[in-house]
Amino acid sequence: MEKLRRVLSGQDDEEQGLTSQVLDASTLSFSTRMRWFAICFVSGILFSILGTALLWIPGGLKLFAVFYTFGNIAALASTCFLMGPMKQLKKMFETTRLLATVIMILCFVLTLCAALWWHKKGLALLFCILQCLSMTWYSLSYIPYARDAVIKCCSSLLS
Repeated sequence: MEKLRRVLSGQDDEEQGLTSQVLDASTLSFSTRMRWFAICFVSGILFSILGTALLWIPGGLKLFAVFYTFGNIAALASTCFLMGPMKQLKKMFETTRLLATVIMILCFVLTLCAALWWHKKGLALLFCILQCLSMTWYSLSYIPYARDAVIKCCSSLLS
């Protein structure tokens, strides 16, 4: 019972390694999890905004692709602090999100490849757009009936 009280009060954190604390978000205090979530999420947004601003400078497409991709990765990683990385990974690869997750990760990699190695500006921009769309579709999977509403809205616009 004493050990449980120490764990719940956060006094037992020294006995656990940092890695085990980070892998199981429940061992971090609520305020710590919220603080790191906010830091990652806000830095992700700032990276994306900075990348978008860099798009308009000469030769800035490469910087745009890199900053925009890292911004999306940081924003996505921020949710690991809310539920823990293992639970987040399990949720990401559930059957309802599997396709969106694979496309999203593939777009992250292809954006960086197009910008840094292939030097194809058009492809980098296309993959950034696909990143945005796949992140949106992935995010909608967490809101009940949101995907159905988007499909109905798009189908009514097209017909």
